[in-house]
Amino acid sequence: MNVPVRPTTTEPHGRHAGPDRPGPRKHRPERGSSPLAGERVRPLSRRQIEDRFGDLGDLYAQTSGGGPRAWNEARGAFLRQLASDVRRPGFSLLIAETTVLTGCAYGYPVPGGGTGAVRGLDAYLPGSVLPVAASGRLFLVSGIIVPARVRRRNQDRAWNLARRLQGRLLAGHDAALGVTLVDRTDVATVQALRSWGWRYAEGDTLQASLLGPYGVLVLGRP
Repeated sequence: MNVPVRPTTTEPHGRHAGPDRPGPRKHRPERGSSPLAGERVRPLSRRQIEDRFGDLGDLYAQTSGGGPRAWNEARGAFLRQLASDVRRPGFSLLIAETTVLTGCAYGYPVPGGGTGAVRGLDAYLPGSVLPVAASGRLFLVSGIIVPARVRRRNQDRAWNLARRLQGRLLAGHDAALGVTLVDRTDVATVQALRSWGWRYAEGDTLQASLLGPYGVLVLGRP
């Protein structure tokens, strides 16, 4: 089954956070980026994705933390999963860039004929989400890859990079609801997604399926 990649919000091992690191001016007002001056978000075609596999792998490795050996392992696992996902019907990948690649998000619609087409997903979806899946308007967000600053700053702004990427994914497929699976023990990922507007599918806590360790978060259209 496809388990989404952890939204990478950490700085690489040994690299200082720079302007994100707390400084002595505790009361200095934070200046957020202008939505007009931020990264350009655009989709890649399947051919363009294949052409930029190396760049996408580097982006993932650079934001995944750990040392060089961990980067290589993470990069390889990410590219293998991406190569599998890109063949799914309706797969979409958006990149964010300035003069360099700064982020990406990707996923694919859950087929309206039933979640069984996405192997194992139906074991995790709560009953409240099944009608949306049956209507063909449920979109599985497989991964959101962004720098640490996107988690730490301006999370509630519409122009936050993660919010822009996930919103464009859903709007591009006319999805009524986005869904992602997360490991309940991965507190950093859960907190990042929650700060970008994701909510628990049922109740006030992240429930796990009886068949596995993953819980479900959902996201409505902005």
